[in-house]
Amino acid sequence: MKESIEFIKNYVKDDDYVVCATSGGVDSMTLLYLLMLVRKSVNINIICAHINHNLREESKEEYEFVKDYCTKNNIMFEGKIFEKNISGNLESEFRKRRYKFFDDVVNKYDAKYLFTAHHGDDLIETILMRIVRGSSIDGYSGFEKVTKRNNYYILRPLIFYTKQDIYSFAQEKSIEYREDKTNESDNYTRNRYRKYILPKLKDENKLVHKKFIKFSEELDGASNFINKYVDNLLNKYYSNYVLDITYLIKEEDYILKKVIYSVLYKVYKENINEINDQNITSIIKIIRSKKPNLSIDLKNNIIAVKKYNSLELKNKTEEKDYKIKLDGTIKTKFGNISIISSSNLTNNYICYLNSNEIKLPLYIRNRKQGDFIEVLGLNGKKKVKDIFIDEKINKEDRDSYPILVDSNDTILWIPGIKKSKYDRLKIGKYDIIVWCTKEENNE
Repeated sequence: MKESIEFIKNYVKDDDYVVCATSGGVDSMTLLYLLMLVRKSVNINIICAHINHNLREESKEEYEFVKDYCTKNNIMFEGKIFEKNISGNLESEFRKRRYKFFDDVVNKYDAKYLFTAHHGDDLIETILMRIVRGSSIDGYSGFEKVTKRNNYYILRPLIFYTKQDIYSFAQEKSIEYREDKTNESDNYTRNRYRKYILPKLKDENKLVHKKFIKFSEELDGASNFINKYVDNLLNKYYSNYVLDITYLIKEEDYILKKVIYSVLYKVYKENINEINDQNITSIIKIIRSKKPNLSIDLKNNIIAVKKYNSLELKNKTEEKDYKIKLDGTIKTKFGNISIISSSNLTNNYICYLNSNEIKLPLYIRNRKQGDFIEVLGLNGKKKVKDIFIDEKINKEDRDSYPILVDSNDTILWIPGIKKSKYDRLKIGKYDIIVWCTKEENNE
């Protein structure tokens, strides 16, 4: 166990508090023994963290065994007994429980490190299971010797050795431990890999776990490089759930996939498993499409919307038809619209009307199918839909964009975009002025 001891010594120093996740099995009891060996030369404070999941008859006895061992060896003991009230994915829920408990213990003692007893065989099993199940480059690498978690590090000193190495060492040093009988059951996926696949690999190469460590490190190196590259792209082109795709479309699909996954993770967080490869492939497809406005539905009422050179992820909202009488200020996401007494403006955000030429009152409504406007200076009609396309109004905004109409439903003005032939600024015969604040000034 020389490599494991040197590994531990490379991290700990005098007066450090370290937590050891201890089940009572041969792996964790061997790890606890190694920490005690290190304590002879480095004055560390060891805290043993033990969990009783309350699923087996032996669990209570194991709890007392670990507690007594700690008392005899001057090790601080932190135990947790869980109730048998668990539903859903057992493996996932147990993991959440464990690490919530470990977090609490680490924080209680302000410890720098959590030591776990994962060994070389565990690494092989994890990598093979993820290859069969499917994962990402990060997942295929298994687990690292050192992992950053919240405000502390998880260290795995036994990764250099096999299960048999650990058994032999425990026997040589007369280390007490308890055997979990469920480790022999074929009901568990990991056990099947351990019993039937690992022996075949070791027949080919008895040091195969060393090869898997190298494989893991190679993937970690590639993954770290890719992640840094992707982070750099996100810093440049991502803000407030909007991704600028102007330059990203030049990237390879693999990099684009990583960028999209990172953005999705910011939206879904702990629910990221709701997203699958097909979702990401669909998003890449609309990004690379020549069509300027596209959208796709994702899980949990989220939509991905392409707007020309940007991709936005947002909650799906059902746009409702509206028609509001203009007798005060009407607030819209495109600007505030109101009737004012005077103005010197001449742009498309102001409209001058003669009440004798239209039918009052005035209304603000959204676009309807077949809408057209008699454009000022055009001497003809033009579809509102075509105007929105020409002006590059985002597709999902077109049905909610505010339009000024009179009581005959004649379109008088599309704020900020087009005036109708009813605008009277040039001839000066007007008695109604309607103004729209620009979108960027709208609160």
